Amino acid sequence: MAPTVILLSLLTFIIVLVGGVTTSPSLKKSATTASYNLNYTQASSATGSRRTRIKPRTTSAYGNTSPTKVSRFSKTVKPTEATTRALKPTEGSTKPLRATTFKPTEATSRAPKHTTVKPFTTTKATTKTLKPTVKWTEVSTKALKPTTVKPTLPTRKTTTTTVRFNTEDLNENIDKNVERRVWNTKESEEPPVFECPPLGLESLKVKDSQIQASSYKRMGLGPHRGRLNIQSGVEDGDIYDGAWCAQYKDQNQWLQIDAKKLTRFTAVILQGRSSIWSWDFVETFKVQVSNDTIKWKTCMNGTEEAVFEGNKDTETPVLAVLPEPAVAQYIRINPQTWFKNGTICLRAEIMGCELPDPNNIYPWQAEEGTKDKLDFRHHNYKEMRKLMKSVNEMCPDITRIYSIGKSYMGLKLYVMEISDNPGKHELGEPEFRYVAGMHGNEVLGRELLLNLMEYICQEYKRGNQRIVHLVKETRIHLLPSMNPDGYEMAYKKGSELAGWALGRYSYEGIDMNHNFADLNTVMWDAIELETDKSKLINHYFPIPEYYTSEDAMVASETRAVISWMQTIPFVLSANLHGGELVVTYPFDMTKDWAPKEHTPTPDESFFRWLATVYASTNHVMSNPDRRPCHNEDFLRYNNIINGANWHTVPGSMNDFSYLHTNCFEVTVELSCDKFPHASELPIEWENNKESLIVYMEQVHRGIKGVVKDKDTEAGIADAIIKVDDIDHHIRSAFDGDFWRLLNPGTYDITVTAEGYIPSTRSCRVEYEHYPTICDFHLTKTTKQRLREILAKGGKIPKDLQLRLRQIRIRKLRATTKLINRRRASQQRKARGAHN
Repeated sequence: MAPTVILLSLLTFIIVLVGGVTTSPSLKKSATTASYNLNYTQASSATGSRRTRIKPRTTSAYGNTSPTKVSRFSKTVKPTEATTRALKPTEGSTKPLRATTFKPTEATSRAPKHTTVKPFTTTKATTKTLKPTVKWTEVSTKALKPTTVKPTLPTRKTTTTTVRFNTEDLNENIDKNVERRVWNTKESEEPPVFECPPLGLESLKVKDSQIQASSYKRMGLGPHRGRLNIQSGVEDGDIYDGAWCAQYKDQNQWLQIDAKKLTRFTAVILQGRSSIWSWDFVETFKVQVSNDTIKWKTCMNGTEEAVFEGNKDTETPVLAVLPEPAVAQYIRINPQTWFKNGTICLRAEIMGCELPDPNNIYPWQAEEGTKDKLDFRHHNYKEMRKLMKSVNEMCPDITRIYSIGKSYMGLKLYVMEISDNPGKHELGEPEFRYVAGMHGNEVLGRELLLNLMEYICQEYKRGNQRIVHLVKETRIHLLPSMNPDGYEMAYKKGSELAGWALGRYSYEGIDMNHNFADLNTVMWDAIELETDKSKLINHYFPIPEYYTSEDAMVASETRAVISWMQTIPFVLSANLHGGELVVTYPFDMTKDWAPKEHTPTPDESFFRWLATVYASTNHVMSNPDRRPCHNEDFLRYNNIINGANWHTVPGSMNDFSYLHTNCFEVTVELSCDKFPHASELPIEWENNKESLIVYMEQVHRGIKGVVKDKDTEAGIADAIIKVDDIDHHIRSAFDGDFWRLLNPGTYDITVTAEGYIPSTRSCRVEYEHYPTICDFHLTKTTKQRLREILAKGGKIPKDLQLRLRQIRIRKLRATTKLINRRRASQQRKARGAHN
């Protein structure tokens, strides 16, 4: 064939190929083979509303639809006028949440156009029907990219990337309008101060054997259940019910506490029965004290026996201060009147100062505590700011304070960042976070994180090599108060009088533990509806449209945390709660809304490891002789449990974190007492110190690496990292680095990226506390190279021309071979017909 003809044929082939490249819808945007339109409507009820899917249907790539069966129901909370301020980002906005949530830094506000991600696009709802439309295919990456502002991809090796959360100056005064809203000057900002701390009925410091009663109905209502804030079981007659209840209804009944030591009793706190079936509480009572349980002395009010006011409902704690402190070893609560339609039931706490025993020949022993010199007290918002500021001033080289947004009342959500290079994401360094105070009245996590800031700073300055290594190899983020509004409400009442629920919710009444987007239902619906399982995705699920609508009841605090998650490539996290002693791991939600059912993730084994790491190093959880907090004995589960197997929680932060980001997260229930007294904080710190540190160290378990372009050495963002036999992928961060948490073993890792040839290699994870380096260099596909060259108006290089010629020759050979086969087949048929 003449050279001219060859050249013309080659150019024709290139034009056809380029035309396919530039006009094919599959290359203009990611091909989508199926979309699922999930229609929702709101059905109101007496207790709220339930979002019910009424018409699921599948839509093919060609527009044909076919009805499918209705599967599960999805629940939501009825929106109120005060909670309908959902986000309204404009088309192309790089800010996934409200502008008040955060302030982009100068370095990140100039992100190039090609890295802009369009997270949410919302329109004003015209009807009550919400219709999230989600497109699901493995290759559909545009809908799944994290809503972050990505810096320019490096052309050379880059070690750090500036994040967009501005450093906070805590020298600035709190906004006056916020002060007026949160702290009413007519009311005291400080909780009541007691002369003596609690004996410890609520915190379980007082043992069951120290509590006796005149009588009791059954074991489930025995004297050991007469503890402040103890919670009942869910069944009538459950062995664990929520109070001590006397068998008889007369004025001779009593609940008695043995303080074990001579004690100066100052006050009694009383509460009614926790039960979903009964309404019982004591209205008035007397208090008696004794040193030998034989002679009892009634507390006097002048010349008369003191009669104290009790409860008017079952939940609100009521304080009764003794007219004169009583010194004794035993104290009795003697009910006089009770709710007329109920019986004698109560929960109690005793305030008292233990006195040294003069008959003890041994020196007075101080109570067990900690040797760490930390600020052990409860910190309201203002005091929390002061403490964080002091830590930052003490360790300015490794700390930075920033805010991720504001609460409904305008209080800032402060984060303490601890790193050897604050404000920077260092290539290959994992990001870790602790979140506390989601429920404002569960305050122990808040204080533990404040103590942790102090401790890390102090130990780093002392040269503690374990802490130094942790700070240099990890970027740590501590959010001590996710719900500052709720905390301030509980704080004003104090640790003993706040009750079980005051301050739990946001100021708007939202339980943020259920407030994240329910991606579990979206995932399980997609699995049910898709017949071709190879097209399903298993990570980075986009947030459904209904969650971003104006009618969505999403707390401003939840929005801020979601933006935070999407901005920083977190690897590992834990959120700290209170009221129980157990570590729970995803999934937190059951399929088909079962009340409780084991619902594992593909990473079940690693989540169990994470939960076990914390529980086994916690001094109280690991104690085999401890009693249950309320109505479930988690000792039989080794103090860890799958969240859904405890109780189903749709829209949890754990599940959202796992399905929407790369981050693995567990929930730690830190103590039976949600709001422990300040005197108990030192021992609580000692109980949790090792657990907090060793859990952070788990961020270095597994593999880590960088995905780079083989030719340019530039990091490749959003590359998909697949682990053989684990159906949950992760993605590389904006610099191309990634971290995959894995238990020890050998794994086949495959990395794919749009426009690159996939690469697979085997990586072994060892038992040591450091990750296995597993880097990848990807080669661009021929089509991608040709696309980039033509987009720049460049000439096709010789190697690519040769590659195109080889492709054309193979195609011609294949076509010729096929034509020859057809021709031979036709000839055989013709000869057969002729014969």
